[in-house]
Amino acid sequence: MKKTILFIAVAVLMSSCKSNKEYAALQSRLTSSQQELVDVKANLQKCLIEKNAGTSNVSGLEGKVELLENQIKDLKIDKAQSLKQVENLTVLTQSASDNIKEVVSQLSEKDKYINGIRSAMTKKDSINLAVAFHLKKELDAGIQDQDIQIDVEKTVVYISIADKLLFRSGSSTVSEKAKAVLGKVAKVVASRPEMEVQVEGYTDNVPISSANAKDNWDLSVNRATSVVRVLQNDFSIDPKRLIAAGRSEYVPLESNDTVEGRATNRRTRIVILPKLEEFFDILEQKPE
Repeated sequence: MKKTILFIAVAVLMSSCKSNKEYAALQSRLTSSQQELVDVKANLQKCLIEKNAGTSNVSGLEGKVELLENQIKDLKIDKAQSLKQVENLTVLTQSASDNIKEVVSQLSEKDKYINGIRSAMTKKDSINLAVAFHLKKELDAGIQDQDIQIDVEKTVVYISIADKLLFRSGSSTVSEKAKAVLGKVAKVVASRPEMEVQVEGYTDNVPISSANAKDNWDLSVNRATSVVRVLQNDFSIDPKRLIAAGRSEYVPLESNDTVEGRATNRRTRIVILPKLEEFFDILEQKPE
């Protein structure tokens, strides 16, 4: 009985050893197979990446080809348009060439006309400049007042009179003292009937509102017309020669931020200038 049991035990033990070996072998094969599977998956992933990259490269090349084809089409269109423009320019050039002779033939006549105007202007300017300085000399001799400034610019005489010499504050009525000064100006003006007289009123930027002046525009114009009326009514200056203008506060000589500056800006300017009609008569002459 003991032998039988021993035999069975040995048999079971041997069978168990065999099963462990087989299990170990199977486990080894499984591990190997799993590793192969990992490697295969890695290779597969690599292949997929390379495939996608290749597909992307192909798509990129196809896009470049399409872009180049479009550029070629555009260049062909530009070329056709350029050729058309060249043809048009050729036609225009021919047309322009036909007109050049006519234009050139007219230039000499125009040059003669322009040179004639320039010559007349030069002579007239020389005369007017001499007259202007003569007027200044006469005015300087008759008027000695620091509130009156007399200047000559080109062929024009400018007489700037401070408003405190002509008017009371805010008023446009010429004072009796101012009429004496205007009388001296009128005497010189009367001696030169070929000259025009423009009277310009200027103010500072202090707002004003009264029964006679709504604002500085009204005040500047009213003062200019008051001086013009004195020249016409008191000193018999031909009204056809007189011009009245108001410049309000917008052409200051000094800053209006100071009392002195505002006083300087409140002024009346009498401008004695050559008549423009004679110059316009020259311009209206037709070239031969």
